[in-house]
Amino acid sequence: MPREAPYLAVADVLRARILLGEWEIGERLPSRARLAVEYGVGRNVMQRAMDRLIIDGLLEGRAGSGTYVRMPRERLRLVRSRHRERREGSPPWQDRKERGRADAWDSHSQVRVPAPEPIAERLDISPGDPCVNTHYEFLADGQPVQLSESWEPMAITDGTPIVLPEKGPLAGKGVVERMRSIGVVISTVAEVPRPARATQGQANLLGISVGDLVLQIERTIFDTDGRPVETADMVIPDVRREVVYEFGVGRP
Repeated sequence: MPREAPYLAVADVLRARILLGEWEIGERLPSRARLAVEYGVGRNVMQRAMDRLIIDGLLEGRAGSGTYVRMPRERLRLVRSRHRERREGSPPWQDRKERGRADAWDSHSQVRVPAPEPIAERLDISPGDPCVNTHYEFLADGQPVQLSESWEPMAITDGTPIVLPEKGPLAGKGVVERMRSIGVVISTVAEVPRPARATQGQANLLGISVGDLVLQIERTIFDTDGRPVETADMVIPDVRREVVYEFGVGRP
């Protein structure tokens, strides 16, 4: 049987001590060097153990001050589903109020931004083709819960009232409704979720620590001809949100 990594064993012991209340919320833990001596492990092992607990949301590091027991945060539930309405006989996890959906957001759009090569590939256009690039910061219950960067080919929207996603008659209505208004019918949404660690810029905007666990979702929206009409990269902090995917089952 494979032996558990030493830092995971140390993390488990520290986790138990924290959950038993040995250190109160907001209290600073002993230094990593002191804890390493107490457990008879190297400082690098203790560093990884405490980093593990920071990622898990039990601890938080404060630059130049130390490591503290973190105030527990409620994780808001976000349901990724094409079925928005609540139905009789819904799964048990839907009985709880879904509060992960954003209730406010800030956005900033730029037009005629040349598509970088990876974005061009996702949109099936040539690198450098002009796009509308929009950055979003979403809030739920006053907390930052999601970042998003969206790209739309200007070949589709240029000269129309919907060229800017958050301005005009359909501002804030979403890609499906906006595109429908100019005769583009959406048929498919593809999402690729990947775990990652927060960068400095993401941590600053989301109010989390650098290296905290985040979920990155690469989303691309297609019309009925299979043409990509929008692609976006979403960043969701694990400590703030849990993401649930709901799938309908076709009836025979």
